[in-house]
Amino acid sequence: VQLVESGGGLVQPGGSLRLSCAASGFTFSSYAMSWYRQAPGKERELVAVITSGGGSTNYVDSVKGRFTISRDNAKNTVYLQMNSLKPEDTAVYYCNTRVAGIKYWGQGTQVTVSS
Repeated sequence: VQLVESGGGLVQPGGSLRLSCAASGFTFSSYAMSWYRQAPGKERELVAVITSGGGSTNYVDSVKGRFTISRDNAKNTVYLQMNSLKPEDTAVYYCNTRVAGIKYWGQGTQVTVSS
């Protein structure tokens, strides 16, 4: 299993970013996918999750209405569209899935929201 995130960067408050996570090594369309984030000095937290078919999503309260998780099973890719970004969204964002009871993580992509 390999997960490779991309799309992070520096953005001003109120701006937008779209993160991507390219997956390989497993049957992508059969598994739920998640985005987590970890800010400096804080625990890693679940941000959003999407079911295998994409029909159901859930979000942490702090990002509801601003972030959207989606997936393209033909491209083995999951996305996180982040709008109205706030300084408190600054963190390393990780893609995650669980296959055969084992959690897999990408290397992470840094998102910094600052003026």
